[in-house]
Amino acid sequence: MQDFDRRREGLLAAAARIFAARGYHRTSMRDLARASRMSLAGMYYYVAGKEDLLLEIQKGSFERVRRGAEEAIAGAATPEEKLQAFIRHHVTFFTSHMDEMKVLSHEAESLTGAPLEEVRRLKRAYVGLCLDLLAGLDEQDGGHRMDRNVAAYTLFGMMNWIYTWYDPAGPVGVEELAESICRLFLNGYAAEVHVR
Repeated sequence: MQDFDRRREGLLAAAARIFAARGYHRTSMRDLARASRMSLAGMYYYVAGKEDLLLEIQKGSFERVRRGAEEAIAGAATPEEKLQAFIRHHVTFFTSHMDEMKVLSHEAESLTGAPLEEVRRLKRAYVGLCLDLLAGLDEQDGGHRMDRNVAAYTLFGMMNWIYTWYDPAGPVGVEELAESICRLFLNGYAAEVHVR
């Protein structure tokens, strides 16, 4: 990684940490300069401003999690295995990016204009991937379950809010956590099938 990219990644990580702890609106550029150990002028070499930092954190997170999910499900055979791979990847990604996860959850509407629309588009694409996986389960069983949007957002609710209680250094490992969410969701969702 080039020095420019390394320093920019460091700035983004520091911004995610500060936004997660203090909130986007309560964080100043001076706070970010202190946290990243850069001068104010130095920060503007890497980003256009505070909103640009928030955009890059959200955009980068959605792009990385979606890319990783597509790779994870590509190696799975059945619709159920694909959904399990999606869940495992999502949980693993977000437990290793807890600050970014909190920023995505709490600062979703802090962007405005074109940056907000760009993040919304990325989010819709990622949710669409999950909806496609749920549709694959329905097609496999020749039936239909509850509303897929309800199911998808319930699943994201299970996965996205783990930062409020999960401790990666605690007694439950990431793999066990991901497997528990797979079982809880799939045993409930899969049991909902109604033959047409």
